[in-house]
Amino acid sequence: MIAPHDLLLFGLASLVMVLTPGPNMVYCVSRSICQGRMAGIISLCGVAVGFLVHMAAAAFGLTALFLAIPMAYDIVKFVGAAYLLWLAWNAVKPGGSSPFQTRELPPDSPATLFRMGFLTNVLNPKVAVFYMSLFPQFIHPEHGSVLLQSVVLGVTQIAISFSVNSMIVFSAAGIAGFFARNQGWLRAQRYIMGSMLGALAVRLALDERK
Repeated sequence: MIAPHDLLLFGLASLVMVLTPGPNMVYCVSRSICQGRMAGIISLCGVAVGFLVHMAAAAFGLTALFLAIPMAYDIVKFVGAAYLLWLAWNAVKPGGSSPFQTRELPPDSPATLFRMGFLTNVLNPKVAVFYMSLFPQFIHPEHGSVLLQSVVLGVTQIAISFSVNSMIVFSAAGIAGFFARNQGWLRAQRYIMGSMLGALAVRLALDERK
């Protein structure tokens, strides 16, 4: 099974990723601001189901990949580190945006909200690369089933993502108003996320499989 300190570190990585602006957060926050909290929660439920698709793909894919190609870990590791650096740059680059900047959207039905939340997540490359790049450094075949370890990591990530995004959805209007009045904090949020993503990228690139 996964060592407690590895699971804790993975939880921290999941927290950083969920706090990093992406399609999922932008969609849920936008719906919450424009259509109310319930619309945001319905959209978030669709996002959560989409995570199950990514988890299954990563769990079965990593199991087959590690068995077929022993060097696959190193390949995926460096690709993942490069992607995290790209996300870090997008967070701090001039002209970067925040999901808490208000935008107008037409109202949608509950079914459409759920479906769009699901599709936004399933088609989100950020989530796919997160699963395929971050999972390998926390999975150790010598500790047991790769599939089981992948499921444990997936459930942990989904629980953290849903919990954090739920809080964000419920307070989206207030947060958006705060950032609208305090542009300096809006920039600080981007720089903090960029720094944390950069640190994760370095940690991932330097990690050695034991």
